[in-house]
Order: sequence, then structure tokens, then C-alpha cells
Amino acid sequence: MKMLSHSADETLKIAETFASRLRGGDVVLLSGELGAGKTTFTKGIAKALGVSSVVTSPTFTIVKEYEGTKLNLYHMDLYRVSGDLTELGLEDYLERADGVCVIEWNCISDFSGRVWTVNISYADDSSRVIEIEE
Repeated sequence: MKMLSHSADETLKIAETFASRLRGGDVVLLSGELGAGKTTFTKGIAKALGVSSVVTSPTFTIVKEYEGTKLNLYHMDLYRVSGDLTELGLEDYLERADGVCVIEWNCISDFSGRVWTVNISYADDSSRVIEIEE
């Protein structure tokens, strides 16, 4: 599925609509250049999952956990991560049926659950192309 977003608000709405398909244990892999809208897309997912907390990029914390009324959200940013990921315990998040994992800058290759890939690219300064595949 390929869509065009003309604003951050449209990106949020696209993500909310997409999130209606998500179920516990799903993994969403976000890719795109810096500033493309990966965290904005995650905010839309969070809203649809019933997260009331403010969602921010987990760049320096690696993982942020958010409690939702429908499902929890485990938001990861692996941009600065290298080496053996098992030491970080990230697999524990990937196996939780009570939530959805959203991973920016993915470097994990083995997933047991349903995986969605979302690529966000610049169409121009204010527009983004959002491609979603299961």
C-alpha cells in the first residue's frame, strides 16, 4: 500500500488507520531518512492503541514503553546500536503479546511474529510517500 501525506497531521491519520490492523505481538519496522516522519508515524500508532502519554523519539534510551488502553507500545530506536543485541534484552519485547513493537533503524533479522515494513520517503519539503507492506 502506497500513500502520499502532505502534512504531519495526514501522516498521523495514515498511521492511526494502519494501526487498526495491528494486534499483540506485531512488529512494525520503520525506515526513512532523518526527519522523514518515523516518530510522527509512531505517534499515530500510539494514538490508535490508546496511549495517552507524549510519544518522543527513543534515540538515546533505545526503548520507550507506553501503556495503551488497547495494546501497549514498545518504541525502539536502534540507530546507535551495534554488536550483540541479545545483551540488551530486546527479544523480550518482541515476544510480548500485550503490545506492538515499533522499531526505527532496525538491525534485527529474526522475528517470530507478524512483521510490517513502513518506509517513509520525501516527496518534497512538506510531502511524504508512505509505503506499508506486511
